[in-house]
Amino acid sequence: MTLAERACARLTVAVVILLLVAVSLTAQAIAREHTAAELIEIWQTQGWKTDFSNTRIDLTEVGFGGPPRDGIPSIDAPTYRPVSEVSDLADAEPVVSIAIDGTARAYPLGIVTFHEIVNDEIASVPVTVTYCPLCNTAIAFDRRVDGEALEFGTTGLLRKSNLVMYDRSSDSWWQQFDGAGIVGMHAGKQLELIPVRIEAFALFRDRFPDGEVLNIPEGFRRPYGNNPYVGYDSRAAPYALYDGSLPDDIAPMARVVALKGAHAGLAVSLALLVERGEVEIDGFTFTYRPGQASALDTRRVAEGKDVGNVIVTRQDNGTASDVVHDVTFAFVYRAFHPQGRIVQAQPGQ
Repeated sequence: MTLAERACARLTVAVVILLLVAVSLTAQAIAREHTAAELIEIWQTQGWKTDFSNTRIDLTEVGFGGPPRDGIPSIDAPTYRPVSEVSDLADAEPVVSIAIDGTARAYPLGIVTFHEIVNDEIASVPVTVTYCPLCNTAIAFDRRVDGEALEFGTTGLLRKSNLVMYDRSSDSWWQQFDGAGIVGMHAGKQLELIPVRIEAFALFRDRFPDGEVLNIPEGFRRPYGNNPYVGYDSRAAPYALYDGSLPDDIAPMARVVALKGAHAGLAVSLALLVERGEVEIDGFTFTYRPGQASALDTRRVAEGKDVGNVIVTRQDNGTASDVVHDVTFAFVYRAFHPQGRIVQAQPGQ
C-alpha cells in the first residue's frame, strides 16, 4: 500500500466513525423521544416484518445505531486460507478462534470489526461468529433453532450499547451479548453458545498449525486492518450511544472477563488477572498471558496496546475444557447483569 493509499484509508476511517457517531447520537435522541408504539410504527415503515407483539424487553431500550439494516454487512459466504500461508497478520494481531471436531478457524478482528457477523459452517455445524466493537464481545452461536439453520444480519440497532442481530427467516431480533431472542417469533428462545477465544494470531497458529484463517471478503471496500474506533478503550466512559447507568465500583471501560450461560453472574477484572496471572474461582480457572494487541486502540489494529490473552477453563473428567466467556467492558457487564459479581481481588484476601 502506497503512502497516499494509507493516508486515504486513515481519512476514510476517521470520516466514517465521525459520521456514524454523529448519526447515531441523533438517532438515539430521536428514539428516546418516542413511545414503544411509535417506535414500532417507525420500524414497520422501514420494512421490518417482526412480530412486535411478542417481546421480552422494553422496546424503548432499543436505539438506532446509525447504519440501517445490514448497513454493516454480514459475511455470508466466508472463504479461508491455511494458517501456514498467512503472512499479513502480525503475531499479536487479535483473532476470534473457534474449534469444532478437529476444524479450527481464526477470524481476524481487523476484518470482522467491519462486518460484526460471519455466518459459517464448521464440521457440519451451522455457526454464527459475532463481534460487537462497542462492547468488545466476541461470541459464537450454533445458529440452528427448531431444526432450521438461521442466517443472521445486523439490524442497525443497539440495546445497552450492544449489537441487536436479526434472523432473515422471521425478522426476529436477537441480543448478541447472550444469544437471547428478544423480539419477534423467536422471542424467549436461546441460541446455544460455543466457546471461542480472542487471542493473538501467533497463539492460534501455534495451537492449530493446520488451522484456517478468514480471507478478506470480496465485493466490499473497507479499510481492513484498521480500527474505526480509535482510542475507544482508553476513554473514561463509553460513547453517548449508551445512556444507562455506569458502575461506581469499577471504571466503566475496565475490561472484565465475564462467564456466559448458566454462570453469567460471575466476572473477573482483567486487572486482577494481569497482576496474578491465574485466578481460580468457583471451580473456574482464569488464565492471563501478555501478547495480544487491542483492536480498539490505535489506527492500525496490529499496533494496539497489549491487552493480553485470557482463557477460562474448567476440569471435565480430568481435562481442562474451555468455558464460554467474553472479555467485555464493565459498563456492559453491569448493564446486562446489574447484580452480577465482579471479582477485583484475589479470593481470601
